[in-house]
Amino acid sequence: MGYGGDVVVGGPSDLRVLDELEVRKAAVGPSANNTYLLTCRAGGAQLLVDAAADADRLVALVREGSPDARLDLIVTTHRHLDHVGALESLVAVTGAPVAAGAPDAEAVSEATGVAITRPLHDGDTIVLGHVTLEVIGLRGHTPGSVALAYREPEHASGPGSLPGRVHLFTGDTLFPGGVGSTSNDPARFAQLYADVTTKLFDRYDDATWVYPGHGLDTTLGAERPHLDEWRERGW
Repeated sequence: MGYGGDVVVGGPSDLRVLDELEVRKAAVGPSANNTYLLTCRAGGAQLLVDAAADADRLVALVREGSPDARLDLIVTTHRHLDHVGALESLVAVTGAPVAAGAPDAEAVSEATGVAITRPLHDGDTIVLGHVTLEVIGLRGHTPGSVALAYREPEHASGPGSLPGRVHLFTGDTLFPGGVGSTSNDPARFAQLYADVTTKLFDRYDDATWVYPGHGLDTTLGAERPHLDEWRERGW
């Protein structure tokens, strides 16, 4: 069976194999957080998105991609506690450096005791072996929330070539059915809605796959028809 992205706490991970990259998705913790392991197929470099909870499960996930538990980087999408619960333990086991959005970095360190090796800014790139990921700052859920974008290689079609599909790891900024929580703050909602609209929907096509911080995956095409509805309701 192909990748579906439907995972549950205590269950197996789901694997998506792309030309350059393997994506493993698992659910952990009492808040059913999604965590993602990205493995470069050329050389085996690995990146974990959100060491949310259950360090033992996350170590097992890392070993699914690399039997020697190689982990080159942990990216924390934002500072909320349910996304950093296993960070200290996972760093202790793997020695992996940690990256987080610069405005959230101090809060992550205070909550976990882990130094942020790399503060991230909108437009930064992360090189993972032979793969490059772009950092997208999406303010509003927290000041330093970040998403990661990976674009598959171009593929030939007739006389020219078509850009490859984009894969977005959005943390808690974009879900099926709306943007992330902004605690009923109109200013924060306006900021997050504007960032998600201009940096994601205006930039990427409908085939773009979205891997959120909780729950099922979606695509920009599935969500795009509802943008006006989200703006009008204010959440």
